[in-house]
Amino acid sequence: MSAAETPTPHTPAPHEPLPHQLLSALAQHRMATTSQLREILRPGTARQTLSTPLNKLRHKGLVDYTVLPRSNRTRAWYLTADGARLTRDLPELRGRPPYPITSASAASLKTPHTLTVVRTHLAFATDARRLGHEHGPWDWTPEVSHPLGEGERLVADALMHYSLARPDGGSTKLRAFIEVDRSTMSSERMAAKLIEYARFHRYQPSPAGRRTLTPAEGPAWMRWYPLFPRVLFILTNASRRTLANRTTDLRSMADIHPAVTDLARHVPLGAAVLEDLEQHGPTAAVWTPLTGNPEPLPWTDL
Repeated sequence: MSAAETPTPHTPAPHEPLPHQLLSALAQHRMATTSQLREILRPGTARQTLSTPLNKLRHKGLVDYTVLPRSNRTRAWYLTADGARLTRDLPELRGRPPYPITSASAASLKTPHTLTVVRTHLAFATDARRLGHEHGPWDWTPEVSHPLGEGERLVADALMHYSLARPDGGSTKLRAFIEVDRSTMSSERMAAKLIEYARFHRYQPSPAGRRTLTPAEGPAWMRWYPLFPRVLFILTNASRRTLANRTTDLRSMADIHPAVTDLARHVPLGAAVLEDLEQHGPTAAVWTPLTGNPEPLPWTDL
């Protein structure tokens, strides 16, 4: 892309008052540090831009924070019960599941994983602003859940919507299920998440009162998506060797499990290291495809 074609970086427009946006962002993303909220809502501004309204919201009893250990007293903010009730019917949050953090203890338990998911969103959002693509705070929905049948559900760490700017002035709409792996579970269990996605890709619910399926009804995922979203694993919190081994286990699952192999024929699958996304950007060639040639690619080319 030439200098003349370089897009103007996009930053969130302040259509609503900042306190309203802070409450909405915490309801959407569940929890975030002061610096993360600044990057989500007011990138490039001073720290006080957000810390002052956050403290006012805390005095009103709508938000609270937990202090991260070994972090120079970094605060991770979350909604109180009153804040969660206040945001429940906001237009941008309709249809979202109930806010899951109900106490300081619950906040502390969820902090490491939740903040890592926010880090992942920010890697995509920062790259999108740089390239003139569209990926804002409401284009990232944590904890998206879908039925798998027999009372089981697939729960993705996040669903990402991303609008890729094309040279002709148009855009390409992309979606991805996001799985953030902090190396806290076994590699086998992490790789088994691919089986859940393969089950969702195939799943067709039985219509009420009927024992047989009508093939024309199609799989359940078509109720929500025009195309099945690609599946992206983001790995962190371990040595490079360990993360490479976990990526190899994902590729092995895609190779040996028949349902996952079938999924991979229709859906792009990839894995990357979070620190690489933060350093180089998700559109860099840092993603290992989970099938075929393991040569790294941009996530948009998987």
